[in-house]
Amino acid sequence: MTEDILRINDLSTRFFTKEGQVNAVERVDLNIKRGEVFGIVGESGSGKSVTALSLVDLVESPGEVTNGSVEYRNEELAEALRDEYPDAVDGSFVDLRAVPETVRRSLRGASFSMIFQDPESSFNPTLTVGEQIAEAAEVQRRARANPRSTRAKTRGVEYSFSSYLASAVLPSRKFVTNSSRERAVELLEMVGIPDPVKRADEYPHQYSGGMLQRAMIAQALAGEPDVLIADEPTTALDVTIQAQVLDILADLQEETGMTIILITHNLGVVARMCDRVGVMYAGEIVEQGRLEDVFENHVHPYTEGLLGSIPNLDDVGGRLQPIGGNVPSLIDVEMGDGCYFADRCPRAMQECLEKPPDFDGPGGEEHVAKCYLADHPYDETQALSEEYFESAGARVTDRGDSAGASPGEVSEDD
Repeated sequence: MTEDILRINDLSTRFFTKEGQVNAVERVDLNIKRGEVFGIVGESGSGKSVTALSLVDLVESPGEVTNGSVEYRNEELAEALRDEYPDAVDGSFVDLRAVPETVRRSLRGASFSMIFQDPESSFNPTLTVGEQIAEAAEVQRRARANPRSTRAKTRGVEYSFSSYLASAVLPSRKFVTNSSRERAVELLEMVGIPDPVKRADEYPHQYSGGMLQRAMIAQALAGEPDVLIADEPTTALDVTIQAQVLDILADLQEETGMTIILITHNLGVVARMCDRVGVMYAGEIVEQGRLEDVFENHVHPYTEGLLGSIPNLDDVGGRLQPIGGNVPSLIDVEMGDGCYFADRCPRAMQECLEKPPDFDGPGGEEHVAKCYLADHPYDETQALSEEYFESAGARVTDRGDSAGASPGEVSEDD
């Protein structure tokens, strides 16, 4: 069996706002295998993007990773940190939440890269696309040239404002070398950019949306990462360009053997790309397993609802089956103690008013569902009526301490 490259345990992320504490990620447990494509799927507002940002320590204020561990398998890094941070090292794994921020920062690009949702806002409009990709390649080159020390690695990639001013007037002090610029052209060609030599000298506004998304993939690959996190990589692209971008990711994953964590709300993308999948709702992973487990042997009614909302090309004129209700508010005082999906679930029972643990699913040994239906059949005599949740919702709305915003008003990412 393929070894784990990431072990994520009990990960929680909170946003501390004036409206209240927003529980964006709630005690997430995931094991990501080396060389696989792992999908995280769910509606907007379910916590997918915040989970991704939490893994690479990019959650911005007022957000904070408040609990849990992110253990990364890297024997070289473990050996370098073992003496100074013994509590963070477990064999060949390093708990990235137990080491200084400077160590986590040094791993971005070299070990972890991310494709963000909006490429237009992720590139610097004042620099050419080629220069920005070349900078990422240069950081990786300098890191590899340094000794096997995290401190040295961090110093090697340090580039201050004074360094920038010096590079602007002294050609000998340029940060980006010719070899890194050549590497940028190679990467643009690798992701299917036509005439990459010319395009490398153009600015982001001169690229179409699809080309800019490809350029972002090239920038993410510049550091030759172990783990690539792709956050909605096909958002806002037409279906033809979506297919091309997915083909590029699939080809690159097969060629390099890197691990991809794919964040999406599109189950069609998951079915095409992923080996295993985690279904996320209200900050929790409610079901996970191999692709066939989740698609064919799913247990959680939310997973069933997502699958039911996929258009069926064999049923011309058939109607989609949308999930009733809305994603709940993630403000702490409004979340309740039971299953967060209960008020939208067509098979909610009395016991669903208490938080369900993880149960083994009917699929393979990795199939897990956070639902009582995985443990025993639906009991209609214990069913909760819609009127129950309507009255419970009214009681919450009337509470003076529960006024607040939806999680979408806290962050543009879900």
